[in-house]
Amino acid sequence: MRKAEDERRRAKDGGARECDCAAARSSRLPRRAFALCAFVAACASVVAAHEGKPHTWHDLARTWAFEPAVVASLAASGALYFFGVRKLWRGSAAGRGLRKWEAWCYAGGWFALFVALVSPLHTWGRVLFSAHMTQHEVLMLIAAPLVVLGRPVVAFLWALPVSWARALGNAAKAAWWQKVWRALTNPFVAWAVHAAALWVWHIPSLFQATLASEWVHTAQHLSFLVSALLFWWALVHGRQGWMGYGAGVLYVFTTMVHSGLLGALITFAGTAWYPAYDGLTASWGLTPLEDQQLGGLIMWIPAGLVYIVAGLALFAGWLRESDARLERRARRAASLATTEAGGE
Repeated sequence: MRKAEDERRRAKDGGARECDCAAARSSRLPRRAFALCAFVAACASVVAAHEGKPHTWHDLARTWAFEPAVVASLAASGALYFFGVRKLWRGSAAGRGLRKWEAWCYAGGWFALFVALVSPLHTWGRVLFSAHMTQHEVLMLIAAPLVVLGRPVVAFLWALPVSWARALGNAAKAAWWQKVWRALTNPFVAWAVHAAALWVWHIPSLFQATLASEWVHTAQHLSFLVSALLFWWALVHGRQGWMGYGAGVLYVFTTMVHSGLLGALITFAGTAWYPAYDGLTASWGLTPLEDQQLGGLIMWIPAGLVYIVAGLALFAGWLRESDARLERRARRAASLATTEAGGE
């Protein structure tokens, strides 16, 4: 009798130790992520002095934008997503909870953010308006939709300790937050916010302020990225699901039209809108007006093609969901007919 009780006690203590170990491993995940961020940020602050204005291809290869806050944010998001996916898929087949293609989408979006904010493309934008436009299109048309498709919230919550994830989940259920989130992710509101950010920041006085102040530049990039994330989230993960993609086609089309109009205005302007680039573009064989025209064309043509592809993808998803709903209705009608026939 005593021997059996001792064995039960040892088994209970062993189970408790295993739970404690599991909890400790779970709590170490965010610590590792934050430690990695701190290390990367420290390294970035050391090499940040190498930033500059590239005037040759040799300069361009050496001018990386290692801004500590940006690099730390990228490191944090990448580490949390990696640890979350690893924890989610541990002990089960890969693809549970998050599909493989979604994880690859996030990886592509994260890399696009790295290219836009850390690679020489960022510093190149201080010299060429066209490079600046390319950076913005990478943020809004490549990074934002890919990150949204990667469903990062799921991975981030899995990376956190259970108590933290549960607390965040409970906070997200608050009535005031639900109202705010529903308002922000309303497709029309998200569309309007994104459109306003795009047009307002291209006002010459505001755009030139981004070249004079790093704080203003950061605010511009944040508004572009956050508004684009809201826009794509509202279209892809909106409350109406796939059936909302029909309206999403309209929002994508109208975004293509108004952004293309802005690009056309910049392209066909008779004078340079942004004098801050005077004296900087000659080293790349362009006048300020030619550089501006090239930037407008980038916003107009390649960006328009991306919107067309996104619109076609949304339209295809809408058709698939419509067919699936028709099939489900047909099956329910057949099942109901069979039941009624059996009852007779």
